This record gives sequence, structure tokens and C-alpha cells, in this order.
Amino acid sequence: MKSSDQILVPTNYSAQSTIALEQSYNLARLTKSEITLLNVMEEDLLSPLVRLLSKRHQDGEFVKLIQKKVNDLAQKSARDAKVKINTLVMRGKVYEEIVKAAKTLKAKFIVMATSDSGSFIGSNTLRVVREAPCPVITIGGSVHRPGCKNIVLPLDLTKETNEKVSEAIEIAGYFGSAIRVVSLVDTDDEFIVNKLKRHLSQVKEFIKSKGVTCTGEMIKGHDVAKSIIDYAKKVKADLIMIMTQQEINFTQFFIGSAAQQIINHSDIPVLSIHPSGKEYSTSYSSTSLYS
Repeated sequence: MKSSDQILVPTNYSAQSTIALEQSYNLARLTKSEITLLNVMEEDLLSPLVRLLSKRHQDGEFVKLIQKKVNDLAQKSARDAKVKINTLVMRGKVYEEIVKAAKTLKAKFIVMATSDSGSFIGSNTLRVVREAPCPVITIGGSVHRPGCKNIVLPLDLTKETNEKVSEAIEIAGYFGSAIRVVSLVDTDDEFIVNKLKRHLSQVKEFIKSKGVTCTGEMIKGHDVAKSIIDYAKKVKADLIMIMTQQEINFTQFFIGSAAQQIINHSDIPVLSIHPSGKEYSTSYSSTSLYS
């Protein structure tokens, strides 16, 4: 199997990271991918005793113990998931090692928890989303339905959305999902409202032309993140899609405040993607995902 057919799942064995691992099973099966289970040993977070043991085991016995724990989890998970699960143990800063592993594996997705009882993953999520070379699915909450019946795709009028819609169509194709396009209206300006309506209609019709069930809805509100999350709950969404933005003349990406709030507070999985600069020939050109 090609290295690009990999889904990277960081774990620290907590309940939340275990949920993230379980959420990767369907995605791996449907995309015909393998899962790579990653454990990062961050020395700053290790207890003095563990650091001492690590130093004493110059022959790698300590790393072998860590590797065995990851292997045991992978073997159990592989039986449940019915997909191949590889393992990887790295040492360093968590977000740096996750990004490094994703680049090395040419990962198709990263699936990771947004929060934890510890600091292992929660404090690193936004950095991974910002710097990852592939889409990142962040998992919050503790209860998730199997599959992905509904995808929420938020739109506004700031820039082109062609690539974002194409990503949503691809994901919907894997799962047989419906796409729920939503635009947030926080103004009574008739010109802006009518423009939103036109673009919402164009995007909806384009998605439907690709054989994907799609609805479009305009909602009123001033708090973007809360409004999108509330709407996603209302339509029983299984995934919210957002996009990071690229700084002009720079290669780095940044995450807007609304996107950060959605990632931090949504109990529904959130898929964050980077714009790749690809050109798509579609009939609309000036809407975008909230960022």
C-alpha cells in the first residue's frame, strides 16, 4: 500500500484520544487507508523517575516498553477496525513530531482529539491544524454516531470556495453523506443578503449536480462559531468542514478566531483543510468557508 494511504492518529492512551482512534476506523476502511498510531514521548512532561529510567536504559529498553504499549493498542484496535494499523514512537515536541510524521508518511488525514484530562493533545491541536500538510479531523465530545450522514459546510462572501466545496463532495462520496450548506447573516443590508442567497443557491445546485444530496439554509446570528455549532446540532451533523487561510506572500497558514472557536467548542468532529492553490472550473467564484 502506498505511503499516501495513511491516516495518522496521535495517542496518549486517554479516553479522548481513544475516541479519536475509533472515529478513524470507518474513514480508513472507506478510503482504503492504513492507520498509523503515533505516540510522542515529550521529555518535558515525563516524571523525574521516568526520565531517570530512560537515561539508565541506554540500550533502548525504555523505548521498547513504550513501543510494546503502542503495539498492544494497535493489535486490539486492528481486530476492532478490520484495517491494518501501524505504530510509530517518536520523541520531541508533540505538535512538531505529529507534523513531521504526517509529512514523512504523506498522510491522507490526521485524526486527533481536541482536549484531554492531560496536556498531551489539547494544547497542541491548533498548532497541528495550522502546520499539518494534510487535512486534520479534530474529535471533541464523547458520543459519536457511526458513519457520516450529514456534513455542514459554512459559507461566507470573502473569497473563492471552489476547492472547499470539492473537498466536501469528496468526503460525501466516501460516506454517502448529505451536505448542509449554511450561510450566516448578521446584517439587514438587502444587497448583501441577496448576494448570499444567490451564492448559496449556486453552491447548492453545483453540489447536487455532482450527485450529492444537498440543502441550503441561511441563519441569523452574530456569533459565528456558536451559530454554526448550534446549526450543526440542529441538523444532527456528523462533520463540520472549515478551512484555514494562507497569509499573503507567506507559506504559513493561520486559523481565524471563528475557526478556533469551532474546533475548541464543537462536540461534533471538525475537518480543517488548507487551501492548495488548485484551480477548479465552477460556476461560482466568491464564497468561502468561515475562517
